Amino acid sequence: MYKNQYDMTVSQLLNTVTSSAPENEVIFDGTRRMTYSELDMESTYMAASLKQLGINKGDRIAVSLPNWHEFIVIDFAIAKLGAILVPFNTRFRKEEVHYILQNSGAKAVFFPQEFDNVNHDEQYKRLKKEIDSLEHLIGVRFEGDEETGYERLLEVGKSYPFTHVPIDHKEDVFAILYTSGTTGKPKGAMLTHKNMVHTAVAGAEWMKCAPKDVFLMPTPVFHVMGLMFVLRTISSGARMVLMESFKPEKALSLIEQEKVTIHPGVPTMFVLELNHPSFGNYDLSSLRTGEMGGAPAPIEIIKRIRNEMGCNIIIGYGMTETAPTLTLTGFEDEDVLRAETVGRALPGVEIKIVDQNRNDVGMNAVGELVCRSFGLMKGYFKNQEKTYEVIDENGWYYTGDLATMDENGYIRIVGRKKEMIIRGGYNIYPREVEEYFYTHPAVMDIAIVGLPDTVLGEISCACIRVKQGMKVTEKELKQFIKEKIADYKIPDRILLVDDFPMTPSGKIKKIELQKRLRTELQLR
Repeated sequence: MYKNQYDMTVSQLLNTVTSSAPENEVIFDGTRRMTYSELDMESTYMAASLKQLGINKGDRIAVSLPNWHEFIVIDFAIAKLGAILVPFNTRFRKEEVHYILQNSGAKAVFFPQEFDNVNHDEQYKRLKKEIDSLEHLIGVRFEGDEETGYERLLEVGKSYPFTHVPIDHKEDVFAILYTSGTTGKPKGAMLTHKNMVHTAVAGAEWMKCAPKDVFLMPTPVFHVMGLMFVLRTISSGARMVLMESFKPEKALSLIEQEKVTIHPGVPTMFVLELNHPSFGNYDLSSLRTGEMGGAPAPIEIIKRIRNEMGCNIIIGYGMTETAPTLTLTGFEDEDVLRAETVGRALPGVEIKIVDQNRNDVGMNAVGELVCRSFGLMKGYFKNQEKTYEVIDENGWYYTGDLATMDENGYIRIVGRKKEMIIRGGYNIYPREVEEYFYTHPAVMDIAIVGLPDTVLGEISCACIRVKQGMKVTEKELKQFIKEKIADYKIPDRILLVDDFPMTPSGKIKKIELQKRLRTELQLR
């Protein structure tokens, strides 16, 4: 089934499945159920309508929507046109949106009237006056004086025949995803049809996905992981259950109601589900597997997912620039391998670990993870300088992640180069220490960051969120960790916090946390 899909475009992937199972359900988003034939037909109408607006191959179309069925229709409409999808966070405010729209030169933008406490209607009306390239405002689930409504565009598209545009799957860009870098403006990673489709299909084959599978979609589709799982669902001929926004009890309820078999997500999502007071009230027996990535996965959580949820969870690793998956653990791997490693490279992915001089460091030594992959982006949009900084002349991408590789090819991520703490000349890899803290029964979430110190250069600070109803002191936590690691790795400070700054996909924003601590603790 999968062999013939690797070299397809995004729209060919949908067409292939639609022709074999047109009446199978593909989407449920809480408001509507759609079949493959409806998705194919409506995306064709939308493509025809956008064509009438003057949108052609290579034009950029911005989409700022939650996980609604309309988002998926728009994705495939843009793919059929040969235009380029520019998805971004529904929480972005005017200045963040302004930069992405201007940098991408987007001709049109799809958005809701109001969502995530943002008045999108008002925001985009103002932006249209400031950005010359932005010609069309398209309202989804509403229509105003200055917007064309999504439903109206669908109706218009029915009156115009649409001819598919020739697309080179290796060269033509399907999406530009703007990465929120730790410094400076976000960079637009250009992902081709080949990048996204090959990665999705490779993951589906690895997970043994089939038409009977039902994917829960708790991660936003505007994020690379969400977008890839949309294509993984389609490549499998399966069904997706979209969550407008992640809420743990709603996720548990949907798993029971929709007989979900595959649950992707970040560790925080699983932690919140497992620790929800109503967890035991839901029948999760339909769960077969899932994929967890984006942050360390403590062994206790992996054991609970497997034992209490009955979900044979696998661990993945990747990033926006690699579309995203580079490595996965296997169904037969021990829990300790799933907790301590991110698995092995997918077939067709090359990985090596190098030192500062870009020489191979050998087995089990720490160095920077570099890769070559079918999923590797074409480059950063309008930013050759940054592209050349991370991709060398031989096509190796420098991830900025510190890792080791063992003799069996299993990769251990020890942290970001930028997150490594140098305390009095000793290197501290936060992830290693965080893993030990996760074994404490009261610890729900932890992030360790470096803070400036006049004597040691840097000290380490552990911010810990405690599980609901549990109590623990800084002294107890220090005592707990003392016997487990070298003394210089013991955090100099431990702070109990109520929350963390988080990304939309559920990862802790360590740079933002660091800035917050510097301000609160008045450190320079």
